[in-house]
Amino acid sequence: MSINLSTALSGISAANERLRASSSAAPSPSAPLKTRDDATAIQSAAAAQRIPPVDEATVIIEQQSATYAFVANLRVLQTQLRGGGAMLDIHA
Repeated sequence: MSINLSTALSGISAANERLRASSSAAPSPSAPLKTRDDATAIQSAAAAQRIPPVDEATVIIEQQSATYAFVANLRVLQTQLRGGGAMLDIHA
């Protein structure tokens, strides 16, 4: 008897990738802007490269959604493993 776990594992992998992608899109607070000229320079560089501004609320929502998807797929995996264990106990 084989237990098909690929759907749950694929979902976990996809949710992990979404979380990684959204965290890399989030603005980095590592270097605070000291002057208004710094902020203007960053905005001009982004406009020149046509980088769309990142909305922090959208990033947070995407991270929460990816986290919920990860947990949901993990629960599916746990249920499949428990069900497989119960089947083995019945046949033993």
